[in-house]
Amino acid sequence: GMVSNWTKIPPPLFKKVVIVLIDALRDDFVFGSKGKQFMPYTTQVVEKGTSYSFIAEAKPPTVTMPRIKALMTGSIPGFIDVIVNLNSPALLDDNLIWQAKTSGKRIIFYGDDTWVKLFPKHFVEHDGTTSFFVSDFTEVDDNVTRHLDRVLKREDWDLLILHYLGLDHIGHMTGPNSPLVGPKLREMDNILKKIHISLLSKEEASLPNLLVVCGDHGMSETGSHGGSSEGEVHTPLLFISSAFEKRSGPLTQPGLVQQTDLASTLAVGLGLPISRNSVGNLILPVVGGKTMREQLRFVHLNGFQLSRLLQENTPAYEKDPGYEHFKIAEKSHGNWIKLYLEGNNSEILLNLGKKVLKQYLEALKTLSSSLSKQVAQYDMYSMMVGTVIIMEVLLLLLLSIPKALSSRAEFEVPLSPPLFSLLFYLMCLMLCAVHVIVCTSAESSCYFCSMSWLTAVGVMMLISALMCGILSAIAKIFENSRLPPKNLVVSSSSWSEIDVLILAGTIGHVLSLGASSFIEEEHQTWYFLINTLCLVLCQELCRNNFLLKECDPQHSTTVKQDFDSIGEASECKNIDIPAAGNSKLSKATSSAEFIKGSDKWIGLASPWIILICCRLLRSLNQTGVQWAHRSDFGHWLTSSEHKSELSFLAAVSLLMILFLVQRRCSLVSKIAMALGLLGVYSYRAAIGNVIFPWQHDSKDISKGITEARFVYVFVLGIVFTGTKDLLKSQVISADSSVKSTGLWEVYSGLVLLAALLFRPHNLPVLVFCLLIQTMMTKYIWRPLKFDAAQITIMHYWFGQAFFYFQGNSNGIATVDISAGFVGLESYVEIPAIFLTAFATYAGPLLWAIHLLCYLSSEVSRNSAAVGHGCFCYALIRSIPVAVYIVLVTGLRYHLFIWSVFSPKLLYEGVHVFITAAICLFFTAMDQNHSQKVHD
Repeated sequence: GMVSNWTKIPPPLFKKVVIVLIDALRDDFVFGSKGKQFMPYTTQVVEKGTSYSFIAEAKPPTVTMPRIKALMTGSIPGFIDVIVNLNSPALLDDNLIWQAKTSGKRIIFYGDDTWVKLFPKHFVEHDGTTSFFVSDFTEVDDNVTRHLDRVLKREDWDLLILHYLGLDHIGHMTGPNSPLVGPKLREMDNILKKIHISLLSKEEASLPNLLVVCGDHGMSETGSHGGSSEGEVHTPLLFISSAFEKRSGPLTQPGLVQQTDLASTLAVGLGLPISRNSVGNLILPVVGGKTMREQLRFVHLNGFQLSRLLQENTPAYEKDPGYEHFKIAEKSHGNWIKLYLEGNNSEILLNLGKKVLKQYLEALKTLSSSLSKQVAQYDMYSMMVGTVIIMEVLLLLLLSIPKALSSRAEFEVPLSPPLFSLLFYLMCLMLCAVHVIVCTSAESSCYFCSMSWLTAVGVMMLISALMCGILSAIAKIFENSRLPPKNLVVSSSSWSEIDVLILAGTIGHVLSLGASSFIEEEHQTWYFLINTLCLVLCQELCRNNFLLKECDPQHSTTVKQDFDSIGEASECKNIDIPAAGNSKLSKATSSAEFIKGSDKWIGLASPWIILICCRLLRSLNQTGVQWAHRSDFGHWLTSSEHKSELSFLAAVSLLMILFLVQRRCSLVSKIAMALGLLGVYSYRAAIGNVIFPWQHDSKDISKGITEARFVYVFVLGIVFTGTKDLLKSQVISADSSVKSTGLWEVYSGLVLLAALLFRPHNLPVLVFCLLIQTMMTKYIWRPLKFDAAQITIMHYWFGQAFFYFQGNSNGIATVDISAGFVGLESYVEIPAIFLTAFATYAGPLLWAIHLLCYLSSEVSRNSAAVGHGCFCYALIRSIPVAVYIVLVTGLRYHLFIWSVFSPKLLYEGVHVFITAAICLFFTAMDQNHSQKVHD
């Protein structure tokens, strides 16, 4: 009994196994009120049948592909699987499906084609359905069910896997409280009834059959998934077989198990080796009907596999408490076997067996916990190389501030002198030597080392060139500082309250990224910053309207002298405008002639109106983690009994969008905009979100493909008209009015696209976005004559706030993937990714494009405004991203690294790509200015 007979696998416990995986099946859909109402057969089996029911806890990220990996391998997948989920590669890890195929078992699969991609050539028969076309609720499940009757009659299979997607799609489109959820659960209940009855009728006396019902993940209160809320991580897990005892006595709450436990349990049930990298524990009640000797054998196999995995991953494995417990249990097991072989069948032996079993279970739990924490193996060398490049780029941006924000708006990276310097070649040689040493001595696989030598040398040259560029820029700054300054800087008046707030807000936000709670509730930071900004703007307006009126003429002279002296200083604010002194002087001297009458009072009230708008938007969508479960106005609107109120709000919002956008468009674009917005309402009515006044019910629900494509035509038409004007202004005539109209039309086209992709209850977000932009342009930015740097940062702050006003958070669950399928008949990867990304980042994008529209109209006041805006936007995005990458590298062993920090890193990564696209657009629009600089 002391030596493991691991080579001999126990015989299977079940003849046929059917796994029914219902995508996004939450635990309360089976064990809660919905289960009792819509799944009567399943409820009866759970309460009184021969079954064992559990709540399986999934680890984030709660998306399909990583969860299938966890179910079949018993291991915890990496977070990058969220990205790979879009196009799954073949699974190379040891897994249950491979083991079953190797042992000669015949496997049939119907459902989500992710399985076919993960396990190619493993199934004797399969029919995959695409999982990403979320507006399909029925056909996607009918394509699975149509095979059932034929397959259940056959005897030529051992393992049948069915993956139903309809419930997940309903969740994405309409949420967990949708009236469509009930009929879908009833459909699933009938399918489970059919399978269970068929399995019972075909059972032989020797080996029973097993039906496993599970979900890959749950769904949040908004119907999405990917995060770590209770609704997303808790799924039901049912084992139904005639081998189990019939349930009797009072109904107990299902026990909590890990999702990874299914792989080891099914391996034992099918008589297969447990997957090599599995961290799961055997679910003991499933084998509870077997003799004590068999039960101990099963848990010993599981413990042996876990202890071996621990030995492979931990140098000091002997000191691990789980390993120590396992060795104690193994010794007790050996003593028990000796007594058993001596023929001792007394009750003492049974009690001793139970004690050994308990020891094993405790050891398994501790081993599994230790392994789960150690699974993350980080490729530190590759991470460090990436971090160094990012920090070098950030440092170059910071060192370029004086030149980039000067009147010429130059941003040059001095790479040519360093490339011919001795330092550059020495650094290249040194880095290449480090690369060779690291790659030849690395024990584990390294991404950077697996690259070709040519690519690696290219990266080393880039790092060296950037470092030489930084040193060159620092040397120039020191040289300039030795030269006698032309004018003295008046430090006392160079920083306004706005500047102090911008600096403090940026630093405060960056520092907050080191705390998991601040990341979970980041929306609170942005709401606080824009509220504070509104109060500071109110103070500026009051000062401009009332205080400066009382100043004597000497004040104007002093102000003029002050600003003359600051004119050439390297402060971010004042170097923006070439004639800074004149503009600031005009701001002071013309304050007496500031807009009279109603405009003046509207201007003074505008910060308060903006604050009211922001407060209303906060109550529309609860976001974050701590209070996400609380009901909000959005939930009230989307409930089926308030469809008429939602329809009225959507109609008013669309009319307001038309009124706010059309003012600067050409006649053709105005007509296209009106028809496009009418199409948006028609699309939402077609899919059943809203109703027309003459409609009494919404039974005629369609996918709205025709209506959505009708809107796309107008979006493309408006964007094309705007692009034509932009090309005309760039190539034919340098007319700023044509350019402004073109930019505004491109902006209008994007607003129309956002209106189509936003859910109806979110249309007020778009209205308030346009309203705040209009008010700030007319009553704040223009009268107070802020410079481009300040206006850029204000746009960025509001863009970030509107990202959260939309209902987004730093969790993957809030990504509305249904937006990616508006107007699509089938899953097309590129348009789906583009539309989902646009719908998610619509707030920051619309504010960035509005910034370009505003700065282009300000070129007459400051020819370098667009260049300054582009640089400031790139810088204000780069600082938090670069610091966050350093922080997240340092916090890689944090308890919430996968549930909080990693999703945030994913959001930041996508946002950087979008920022790069915005900056390219800015640069293209600033072409005329760059030509003037070269001239």
